[in-house]
Amino acid sequence: MTVYKVFRNFTAFLIAAAIVLTGCTVGGAAYLVTRNETDVYAVSKLGSRGEEVKSIQRKLASLGYYKGSIDGIYGNQTKAAVTAFQRNCGITVDGICGRQTLLYLGLSDSTGSSGYGYSASDIELLAKVISAEARGEPYEGQVAVGAVILNRVRHPSFPNTISGVVYQKGAFSCVNDSNWYAAVADSARRAAQDAINGWDPSGGAIYYFNPAKTSNAFMFSRPVVRVIGNHRFCT
Repeated sequence: MTVYKVFRNFTAFLIAAAIVLTGCTVGGAAYLVTRNETDVYAVSKLGSRGEEVKSIQRKLASLGYYKGSIDGIYGNQTKAAVTAFQRNCGITVDGICGRQTLLYLGLSDSTGSSGYGYSASDIELLAKVISAEARGEPYEGQVAVGAVILNRVRHPSFPNTISGVVYQKGAFSCVNDSNWYAAVADSARRAAQDAINGWDPSGGAIYYFNPAKTSNAFMFSRPVVRVIGNHRFCT
């Protein structure tokens, strides 16, 4: 057997092995690189079917957007839920689960890692919320807001990703107001990293509110753990 033939056969073997291991299909079909539910998904849209659609439906259901069956069929009800989620997040509204929508749902890999299981985009999103929610608050209070979000990620009653917590329907009003589009403050970026690193000035809180800006009876009913600046932190 010639050297060329050996090389050609070995190359073919490597390509075949790669296809088997990744679960990818060639020719434009949807694919999924299977490692866990938060890994890389292909574009899903009206008419798509499969496990990736089920994961999208589960995530949307957990966030309160989807009420249908988890059947892996991307029908009109799934499209409507995706559209509502996109509109609430302020991203392109097209009813298609592409890369950006999957990222906001917490179902897409992002480059970079904090070393604590969070990606660079997770930390950026955390900083964005801190900046929008706690702009002008003491630095400790900014870290505490970040800590509340991370406490929710770990809590069984909330979504288990930063994006899921932030974009849970009705959870953070800031995602729908002008503060969301303001430049992220440098202090908020530092606060996000401090919260990721384990500093929790909130005392384990999963809620916080400004009593001067809300009359929500549920929030006022929560046991207060800490008061930092204008925010009350509660369990």
